Amino acid sequence: MKQLKTMAGCLCLCLVAGCTSPASQQENVAVTEGMTQSDAVIKTIMERRSVRKYKPQPVNRDTMQTILNCGINAPNGQNKQSWAIRVVDNPDYINGLTEIYKKANPQAAKDPNFKNMFRNAPTVVFIAHDTSYDMSQIDCGLLGENMILSAWSMGVGSCCLGSPVRFMNTQPEAADYLKKLDFPEGYQLLYCIAFGYPDESPAAKPRDTQKIKFIE
Repeated sequence: MKQLKTMAGCLCLCLVAGCTSPASQQENVAVTEGMTQSDAVIKTIMERRSVRKYKPQPVNRDTMQTILNCGINAPNGQNKQSWAIRVVDNPDYINGLTEIYKKANPQAAKDPNFKNMFRNAPTVVFIAHDTSYDMSQIDCGLLGENMILSAWSMGVGSCCLGSPVRFMNTQPEAADYLKKLDFPEGYQLLYCIAFGYPDESPAAKPRDTQKIKFIE
């Protein structure tokens, strides 16, 4: 456990040094006062939840920039940084694409709580991977986890989403919206992450510890 806490403390130091603004550093000190750095980062990891209900206001762009900086400081193979990231908080984009989605999926629109196809989140980050590099999907996953954890530490909820990306990659009607993301040639949209201020407090779901084994 001592070794785990040491490693976690190092991770926390990297996050503070690499992706936090002076204001967010002050917030972090206030929240974690009386806790060790390793305890603080472990607390963030263990308390993080996927959020599927959000308040309507978009995430402040300064806060999002901190989250994005944390993302691009993730480990990645050979420092290729084999990702491309697009941030959308424009309601016209989100709502316009949602209208196309509703026409193809009329059942979704029958839900009175349905506002958009991104779990009603006001801010969406789209992540594409470099198809010429066979480990780029791993890099993009590490990028996303950094963003999710840093967001949670600042009171911002998130949820990784695959179905909107599947829709955008396969439906001709959504092609213009995919084109607007302007990914470089050779990059393919892999997944997206909804971000917003939580409007729910979901309970933790059980994890199967039997999937972990130490090999002697």
